Amino acid sequence: MKMNLPASFTEYTRALLGVEEYEKLVSALQQEPPVSIRLNRLKVENALSVQPPWSSEGIYLDERLTFTFDPLFHAGCYYVQEASSMFVEQVLRQHVTKPVVMLDLCAAPGGKSTHARSVLPEGSLLVANEVIRNRSQILAENLTKWGHPDVVVTNNDPADFSALPSFFDVILTDVPCSGEGMFRKDPVAVEEWSPENVEICWQRQRRIIADVWPSLKPGGILIYSTCTYNTKEDEENVRWIQQEFGAESLAVDIREEWNITGNLLCGESASVYHFFPHKTKGEGFFLSVLRKPETAGEDSYADYYSFPKGKSAGKKGKKGGGASSSPVSKENMATAGKWLNDECAGKYVLSAEGAEIHAFPQQCVAELAAMKQHLRVVQAGVSVGEVKGKDLIPAHALAMSALLLRQDVFATEAVSYEQAIAYLRKEAVTLPATAPRGYVLLTYRNIPLGFVKNIGNRANNLYPQEWRIRSGYLPEKIRVL
Repeated sequence: MKMNLPASFTEYTRALLGVEEYEKLVSALQQEPPVSIRLNRLKVENALSVQPPWSSEGIYLDERLTFTFDPLFHAGCYYVQEASSMFVEQVLRQHVTKPVVMLDLCAAPGGKSTHARSVLPEGSLLVANEVIRNRSQILAENLTKWGHPDVVVTNNDPADFSALPSFFDVILTDVPCSGEGMFRKDPVAVEEWSPENVEICWQRQRRIIADVWPSLKPGGILIYSTCTYNTKEDEENVRWIQQEFGAESLAVDIREEWNITGNLLCGESASVYHFFPHKTKGEGFFLSVLRKPETAGEDSYADYYSFPKGKSAGKKGKKGGGASSSPVSKENMATAGKWLNDECAGKYVLSAEGAEIHAFPQQCVAELAAMKQHLRVVQAGVSVGEVKGKDLIPAHALAMSALLLRQDVFATEAVSYEQAIAYLRKEAVTLPATAPRGYVLLTYRNIPLGFVKNIGNRANNLYPQEWRIRSGYLPEKIRVL
């Protein structure tokens, strides 16, 4: 079916690109969009060769998988991500060469956050934020499944981060935009587009940048991206950031055969990168990298607060409340410690929050304490277990964490595809009579899927209720990774 593009979009974009390039763009928008995923190297190897050349972990699929019914998708072995946006990897690999504290400001549902977490230098901390509360829960779910422990998920407005001056080394702002680059994948984006919405978007984008700019360290990097084509939301906003804040434009080394388009405004010096679907195999995407000037005498968070390594802040943040009694005992903490890989000793600190035990990177405890004073922290690190009555129940997040989980301390049972789907629906799971009693780790194709508690005649399903597959049917044709 032919896409009916808004007349004002056609007029503007034809003038921007020229008649010939515009017609090529329109022709590409009538084609089926490519399907791409990004593999989690912590869990699976990349055995496939057709991949976006700017991504070491992305692959193009010949046809769409039945993602909802693929246990490996739920186990965090891969993430469904648009290929063009994987270009963020090039920025991080070329401009981030030592451990950093990075903020992904508009992070839900988690594509760029999981990607960033995979390519950041070891020892880095990623803070993934989403302003809309229910979307922050989806973000937390996807990052939990991805399984890297050095992550904090927050639910805050961009302005809230001004309370943490000069806190982040890198900030990724994939700002809300008019969505022109998603026309092919999302018909609603076409229906909702208007020149008025473009005006609203570029102004909102500037407010977001202005709100979060104080929290970027002098010399820090801002990655500005949209999924739209127009220069108001792209080049003109980059120019504004340069003029308003004295930011320096940074180049990203690219290859000619990638067919990435540069600056669309004549005479502009900023390095910018456009992805057009008639030139690159992916959807519309725009990115620019800017460095904050090294300004002497600028305030930093460390000027106001200083926490010794390994210690937490003396007060609670916006989540509220002072210290309260916890049902977690020393024995519980000792048991939880045995569930972690030996190489985690000294690198991760265990702490109790209510009835839950969490593992968090030791070297980032001070940063977490600072964030808890001013931000709504949804989750931090990895939940290892929860005390209920006399039991310490291993957390699903532990099963998902390839770096932390010491798998040999749990009995394991391999399950079939049908059993895996039943487990992910949170249905009853029957284990062999030879399976030991107690907590058992289920695996599918040698990948941890989650825990059950085997009580003999049945196994209690411990999969998170809110994450379950809600569909009660299986498609006639199932295609999995």
